[in-house]
Amino acid sequence: MKRITPLLLAVILACAMTCPALAAEAPEGTAPVRPAALYPTEVVETETGGGRRLEKVYLLTAADNPANISTEDFEREGYRYTLLDVTRQDYTESETKEHTETVTLDSGTKDMDKIMPQLAATREVTTEDGFTGVLTLDTTSITVEAAGYGSSSRTVTATRSYPNLSDADSSLIPKTITDGGRTLTLADVQWLEAGEFYNATASYTGTATSKYATGYIITAEYAGEVVKTISGEMIYTAVFSGTPINAPVQTEPGAEDNSTETQPPEPAEPGSSSGIGLKWLLILPIGAGAAGLAFLGKFLLKKYKAKKEWKEYTT
Repeated sequence: MKRITPLLLAVILACAMTCPALAAEAPEGTAPVRPAALYPTEVVETETGGGRRLEKVYLLTAADNPANISTEDFEREGYRYTLLDVTRQDYTESETKEHTETVTLDSGTKDMDKIMPQLAATREVTTEDGFTGVLTLDTTSITVEAAGYGSSSRTVTATRSYPNLSDADSSLIPKTITDGGRTLTLADVQWLEAGEFYNATASYTGTATSKYATGYIITAEYAGEVVKTISGEMIYTAVFSGTPINAPVQTEPGAEDNSTETQPPEPAEPGSSSGIGLKWLLILPIGAGAAGLAFLGKFLLKKYKAKKEWKEYTT
């Protein structure tokens, strides 16, 4: 029983070494993982000389990846299709509308000859809702208004003559006069004696107030058509060429019109090359395990004998 236990452990160890090696190998024919394919929005199939032409149309947005379009060969209704080409076409929809913008600017003058150079003939705009375009100045819409007003005052004077007065008495001279809509007050009187009469020259003074514009505001309108892109999708078309899967065999002129059945290929013999690889994959790990088992068995047996001889020697 003591000899069987080491041998059993050796067999378990050999199996544990060979099994991971077989499990680590990926099974043959496993296809790589690929992203999900896109689905066409339209399939167009046409007949050609001796075959068919099939077009798959895809409408992709900016979020779609064109690499996910299936380009592999496929079979359909007795035909095998192979990719010829993939084309791309822009598919953009847009919306247009009339748009007007009002601009204002400050000016130190109301002279139009000096104002016009300050206004550009065109203006590029982008609206809040995404429309863009170039607007043109409407010259008939230009208006000029005063930005504000200031006032100034100055002294004005006027003279009046009063002849043939009986006496040089200022009470005979009017104390105020009206000149140009302004009321002036008597400031001075000059007298000149002329025989029994007197001539008076009176000077009157007053204040004139005027209002002026401190600046001007120019208002103008720009008008035109603006455009907004609604969608920027792309059209991809995958073009495939189809040939019949079971095409008739073409015979040369003069050949016998005897149809021969196609014989199935003979099965491969057990010793063919197709089975060699698999057989060796199984034999090599088993052989390695057997060799390890034999070595381990000899080692344990030798150790057991030495232990027994030592025990007999010491007793």
